[in-house]
Amino acid sequence: MNYKWKILALLFVGTTINYVDRNVLSFVMLDDEFKRMILGTDVLDEAAKGQFKVWMGYVDAAFKFAYTLGFLLAGWFIDKVGVRKGFAACIAVWSAGALVHTFVGGFKGLVGARGILGVGESGIFPASIKTVAEWFPKAERSFATGIFNAGTNTGIILTALLVPPMVLGWGWRASFLLTGMLGLLLLLLWWRFYKRNEVPHPGEAPFSHERMPWGKLLLYRQTWACAAAKFFTDQIWWFYLVWLPTFFNENQRFSEKLDLKNIGLPFLAIYLISDLGSVFFGWLATFLIKKGWELPKARKLTMLLCALCVVPIFTAATTNNIWLAVGLISLAAAAHQGWSANAYTLASDLFPQKAIGSVVGIAGMFGSLGGVILAAVSGLVISRVGYEPLFVWAASAYLVGLLAVHLLAGRYEQARV
Repeated sequence: MNYKWKILALLFVGTTINYVDRNVLSFVMLDDEFKRMILGTDVLDEAAKGQFKVWMGYVDAAFKFAYTLGFLLAGWFIDKVGVRKGFAACIAVWSAGALVHTFVGGFKGLVGARGILGVGESGIFPASIKTVAEWFPKAERSFATGIFNAGTNTGIILTALLVPPMVLGWGWRASFLLTGMLGLLLLLLWWRFYKRNEVPHPGEAPFSHERMPWGKLLLYRQTWACAAAKFFTDQIWWFYLVWLPTFFNENQRFSEKLDLKNIGLPFLAIYLISDLGSVFFGWLATFLIKKGWELPKARKLTMLLCALCVVPIFTAATTNNIWLAVGLISLAAAAHQGWSANAYTLASDLFPQKAIGSVVGIAGMFGSLGGVILAAVSGLVISRVGYEPLFVWAASAYLVGLLAVHLLAGRYEQARV
């Protein structure tokens, strides 16, 4: 087996564990014991449940704020020390943050634990995109990115299948403890097997380990194109991750409700289909390029198809059929993952290898900044209005993002840094 595919498999495992650790909370939020601990009360009336949603919105915003800052630091740090050391440090920090959740005693403790987790988890994509750029030529990168990015869905599937039984059988603290330990295994695997590729790809410039200052990168339209692709769309994915369990559990339009005993099946469907979307749309751009399409045309057409597949989701909050909602969300989630695989690849399309980690860090920072904004208002909107406005915005955000990319990327030329 070619070594680069072994490295890609390791990135897939890393992304899977990363998403397990960040998504445990979404399912723990359904547990009444956890709600009482956060609220500091034994009474769970409608007012208390509304307050819990608002506070969870703030907790989610705290995670994303830490993730935003962490993205900038992670991109710079990984470019500075290299992928092997930089990613190992990020794994160590996020694993520590995941384990700290086990011992929180209230709202403030949970905010602190999410902050540590956010800083550490921000390293996954700058490290993974830079690794792909080191080991894969340009024509193969969106496909490789689609494969490791599919680990995000695998992580959510595992969380949906394993965490509810853990919470029901052993309590919510055990779910954080057991899943947090997975990161320690990943750290050992990464440190044991990863090595840097020093052989340049045919037809591409030799690798450079020179770093680009952030200030210079912000002067390029290409940087802002990468940032726009993430700012308008990452927030939608974050919304799915945090609020879908509650949406299926509490939406008054559904005649059927899902709880910790039966919520695993729809999430299995949603994120299995998402995996297919990540790999398919990553493969599609690679296929078109190998067929002779110009890279800008192949990339933008693939992203347009992804954006159009998300549009029907605006009806998910108005249907009475829970399985129709699952189908609409599955299509949108698959399209998002395809979009994400191509959006991350923009950095390696538009910048030389020495700047990729920092550009991905900047773009990721703006992506999570969009997530902070949406997270801060989501709990309020859901508790006072419902889910409809959020799904309407989700339906249109990708088209807005693609327009911004088209305007900012110009002729889609690589930045002359």
